[in-house]
Amino acid sequence: MSQDNNFRCGTVAVIGRPNVGKSTLTNCLVGAKVSITSKKAQTTRHRIHGILTTDSCQYVFVDTPGFQQAHRNALNRLMNRSVTQALAGVDVVLFLIEAGRWGPGEQDIVKLLPANTPVLLIINKVDKLTDKSRLLPFIDSVSREFPFAEIVPVSAEKGLGTAELLATAAKYLPESPPMFDADDITDRSERFLAAELLREKLFRNLGEELPYGIAVEIEKFEQEGDLRRIFAAVIVDREAYKAIIIGKGGEKLKRMSSDARSDMEKLFGGKVWLETWVKVKGGWADDERALKSLGYE
Repeated sequence: MSQDNNFRCGTVAVIGRPNVGKSTLTNCLVGAKVSITSKKAQTTRHRIHGILTTDSCQYVFVDTPGFQQAHRNALNRLMNRSVTQALAGVDVVLFLIEAGRWGPGEQDIVKLLPANTPVLLIINKVDKLTDKSRLLPFIDSVSREFPFAEIVPVSAEKGLGTAELLATAAKYLPESPPMFDADDITDRSERFLAAELLREKLFRNLGEELPYGIAVEIEKFEQEGDLRRIFAAVIVDREAYKAIIIGKGGEKLKRMSSDARSDMEKLFGGKVWLETWVKVKGGWADDERALKSLGYE
């Protein structure tokens, strides 16, 4: 990668209420699946760095959990702490909202926005706005809520407006050498990514309530050449959940594991042998010691 004296590099926090598309946008901008997605709120539980390097700029995106106003257990307190910590010391903030939607959740996040850091308002899902004539009045209305440095409409799902978003964000990054190698896409380990990819399949395939009592722990991660052997425990907080996850004859867990293994092979660029099972740890989501053992900070 050639660099000139005007090379820019900096951190870009991606924040917003739950299920607004933060992880989808991060993956779209990075060009790889570094953050898991599902239609369920609170899919993202960790602060994750996604890295994009061009000839003139390196963006270090910080994908954050959706800020949680309800359910104040230890897990959600840690996720909210992750959001506020992500806002400290970054170079640019992308505040993601949904086209046509501004309510108490967005107003609560505005109170957290830093006064001395450029905040770009990113209006997502503009392709799903049925009446396109509403967009300009909506932009005019939300522009009064905070002194945003710029407002950029996008569709993270379809990649619309993302080139403009990158060009806009680059203007606010400092001139600096890169923090990561040019081919890095995340600062997270393969072990962490494996756990996240399996958890994504659980979130996507199980019922509405169950995923919030689920975590994934990688108990062993071995690499032999291009082959990775991964041993993963699905953690639930109630004995009754085991049968739901495993399914009749073990078929449900087998299918979700197979889908996760396929994603791992694509991301890691090699064969994966994945073994999964289910363990019960009652009350893990409200136990700070258990959360720390599962990688929550």
